[in-house]
Amino acid sequence: MPIKIPNALPATETLESENIFVITETRAITQDIRPLKLLILNLMPTKITTETQLARLLGNTPLQVEMELVKTSHIPKNTSEEHMLAFYKTFDEVRDMRFDGMVITGAPVEHMPFEEVEYWKELCEIMEWSKTHVTSTFHICWGAQAGLYYHYGINKVPLDKKMFGVFRHKVEYKRSILFRGFDDEFLVPHSRHTTVLREDIEKVPGLRILASSEEAGVYAVIADHGKHIFITGHSEYDADTLKKEYVRDKTAGLPIEVPVNYFPNDDDTKEPMVTWRSSANLLYSNWLNYFVYQTTPYDIEEIGK
Repeated sequence: MPIKIPNALPATETLESENIFVITETRAITQDIRPLKLLILNLMPTKITTETQLARLLGNTPLQVEMELVKTSHIPKNTSEEHMLAFYKTFDEVRDMRFDGMVITGAPVEHMPFEEVEYWKELCEIMEWSKTHVTSTFHICWGAQAGLYYHYGINKVPLDKKMFGVFRHKVEYKRSILFRGFDDEFLVPHSRHTTVLREDIEKVPGLRILASSEEAGVYAVIADHGKHIFITGHSEYDADTLKKEYVRDKTAGLPIEVPVNYFPNDDDTKEPMVTWRSSANLLYSNWLNYFVYQTTPYDIEEIGK
């Protein structure tokens, strides 16, 4: 089934070229179907890239999905005002609505204490609102750290050097339906300067670690039967996302190492190999199926009641 996105969203052309079934608003209004309504709080600086990455994964399931984009008051430097006005709603415009699922992305603010982030109070308000207006919220990277801090008081911890590359992971909790169909080992990109500690998570009743990496640490945490899911990596990344970050930092003279297990033989003159796409598709498909579609009420107004 297709993912429903705004008619002129730049992601449309890219997804159609990849044979991903996209349905625009114009066509969707002629169909008699109850799509899953997903809210995307996109905090990444490269808005259009992230929109496309998430739409690619959310649209690759048998379920019809309607994607709504929401923003904070922060004015992004890398995305035009026209794009933000055309495709993003303010929180005030959606606060009275209910959503089957929500995604909170990462953000390049890891070095700052949470309370010093410009839009932290707004984010706290949105995360509190999600408890009663969203069936399941999927937190990514810094978004996962922010969610664990806000909901459970678990603070992030700085790393000695950037966690940067593609790392091997194992499913710890074999009965988890979030990882149904996964191989014993799977690969995930990471790009972050901070982490959350296993011992801090294990102290909190109601949190369960589902998957982890010997090198990258805790990867997936679930709470309240899937009401909140926290993912520390970037399964949604494109083939060249880490390459672009690496070249950017290298060109700027910043201390950056070659991404782990990314370029063939660690040779940055060669094209990187994509080794995480199948597990990324399965992760998002399982979330949408088991924690959103199978759980959310048919009458969307019943969410939170």
